[in-house]
Amino acid sequence: MTLIPKCMSTQHPDNATAPPFAIDGVLKGEGEITEAVHVFQLGCDEQMWDSEGKEADNRVVQKLLTTHPNFFKSERHLGKDCMLTLRVPNPAIETEMRKSLVEALQSIPSAWDIAKEFYSESTEPPIQEVILPFTTSAEELALVEAYYRKFIAGHEALPLAEGQTVRDWIGEFYPKQVRVIPLIEDREHMVNCDKVVGHYLKGRDLPYQRVFLARSDPALNYGLVPAELMLKIGLSKLSRLEDQTGIPIYPIVGVGSVPFRGHLNPTNVERTFREHPSIHTLTVQSAFKYDYDTDVVREGIQQILAHERGEAPMIDEARAMAIIAKCKDAYQAKVRELSPIVSKVASYVPKRRDRKLHVGLFGYGRSLDDAHDDGQQEVTLPRAIGFCAALYSIGIPPEILGLTALDADDLAFLKEVYPSMEEDLAVALRYANQYMVKDLLGDEYLQLSVKYANGVDRVHEGLTSAIWAALDRDTTVNIPHYVEEAAALRHFLG
Repeated sequence: MTLIPKCMSTQHPDNATAPPFAIDGVLKGEGEITEAVHVFQLGCDEQMWDSEGKEADNRVVQKLLTTHPNFFKSERHLGKDCMLTLRVPNPAIETEMRKSLVEALQSIPSAWDIAKEFYSESTEPPIQEVILPFTTSAEELALVEAYYRKFIAGHEALPLAEGQTVRDWIGEFYPKQVRVIPLIEDREHMVNCDKVVGHYLKGRDLPYQRVFLARSDPALNYGLVPAELMLKIGLSKLSRLEDQTGIPIYPIVGVGSVPFRGHLNPTNVERTFREHPSIHTLTVQSAFKYDYDTDVVREGIQQILAHERGEAPMIDEARAMAIIAKCKDAYQAKVRELSPIVSKVASYVPKRRDRKLHVGLFGYGRSLDDAHDDGQQEVTLPRAIGFCAALYSIGIPPEILGLTALDADDLAFLKEVYPSMEEDLAVALRYANQYMVKDLLGDEYLQLSVKYANGVDRVHEGLTSAIWAALDRDTTVNIPHYVEEAAALRHFLG
């Protein structure tokens, strides 16, 4: 039976503590290979290999099998017990990286050849699926699937000289096709993910379909509550689509440790499944893996692997969309005010992994979503991890931004559909600096902060005060050190 992984390790650099195989605190080069083996040893059954956000090593399978032969022969069979899944560029969005998609797809048959030789038998392909970020249409998925089938695997039948074919010359190409996983990240397509996926499934004879819903970028673009509600709407619609089509749909959700980005760490796995029981696969990012004791990490991974997906709770979409809209407006207005401070503090956030700039709705000088025609200036922010790290470093948890728009009826609705909200806010506000909240956000946010806080970490508060004092004096002395110390207390960078 084909493995449908439940615990996907990713390369998101949200860790406060650098792993031992990092160089000067930064994971790069061969350290990425070591990490892939490490996460399989921890129990993860899938490693996402990012060909989009960084310089990817397309010889990863060869390096894994040749440098750790005993592990992959006697403990985890690559392609059967654990998977490597490529995240590739989306040519419709990331035009400067379009050709990297072709390079990544071309590496898949080579990986199969290496695995077949290594295992001395016909074997499952070590790479069977690719993740397409920023998916907005079924056509984008179909193009990736068709390109691989026709021009990677399919070109084995092309004629060469003297009656020979490509297959005669360099052998057959396996797998014959790859499955394409849509990664859906923006509001419009997350709440209509059933249309995108349903259109792609139409007329296809597929045993199942995995669908990846983002959690970090929706929070960065719209705020905590909108991100949670969008995810609930999307998961609910995927459950209904599965019922309608009869094709099993296995949702993947990308969550980080900080509450703003999903609030998944090895000690609170049940929180995510309580909120979203229909999830099949969860991502474990770097903070999950490196900011807790190894035994705790293993236990958390086992909890993820043990979960059996259920039905997604139904949600009043119209009510949820109204709350999303009002929270989004309040959130984005406050982010506009804070953006110069965020950018300044983010420059002191330590780099944990070699990676390229990543396109997002705020990235590359793009306008705030839904604000294109209001005459406001474009706002550029760091990625979600840097954004969170910057705000936490001055004692302003981003979770509270935009919540002043909620009234009593909204809060009553959220108590029913988002039962972990108060828990999430209490964890976040443990690291708030009330003086900074008052000075930078105002009395209304201070009252909200006091309402949901359940104790304050005074050491963290002192570090954020020291960071702000150094910024105010325009000195860089000790700021990076204080940022790292505060992150270590939180068990996440951002």
